[in-house]
Amino acid sequence: MIIVNTDFISGKELQTLGLVRGATIQSKNIGRDITQSFKTLVGGELKAYTQMMSEARDLATQRMIAEAETVGADAIINVRYATSAVMQGAAEVMAYGTAVKFL
Repeated sequence: MIIVNTDFISGKELQTLGLVRGATIQSKNIGRDITQSFKTLVGGELKAYTQMMSEARDLATQRMIAEAETVGADAIINVRYATSAVMQGAAEVMAYGTAVKFL
């Protein structure tokens, strides 16, 4: 599966199949949440949250790809990511794009 953030794939004619998306809501356990809150006092990277968001993007991407495969897509173009805080210590990540088939 080819995934790009452009509206074309060089050398390919595309048939648009439609929007595909994948999403997840992730949180860290309470112990990690407490240790990360202490980190905000001194500053620096919140590594547990960085890891959580990376895992969430990967999962959202995999779910988007799975949806594209169900409609017979060869690629996904115009891929974008959106995030939002759902509650303290939890975030939603959504990956979305346009599923296409090669002509």
